[in-house]
Amino acid sequence: MVISDQTMPNMTGLELTHELRDVRPDARIILCTGYSELVDESRARAAGIRKYLEKPVLPRDLAAAVREVMDDDAARQQPVGES
Repeated sequence: MVISDQTMPNMTGLELTHELRDVRPDARIILCTGYSELVDESRARAAGIRKYLEKPVLPRDLAAAVREVMDDDAARQQPVGES
């Protein structure tokens, strides 16, 4: 799992996502951002970002996002008919 900010030196979180997808298409990515004209939730989802969080991010909200992404992956990997 990768948790990234949108605004970073040398590249954006979206650029990082595209580079990660080239190496690891199944990477679980959470993007945190303040106001950005370059990315919004729909664009983040289209890029393959699993969860989009707007700053300021409370620790409990980050923890919930990590849990949500992890649980979603576990549900996807579970064979059909099992619960």
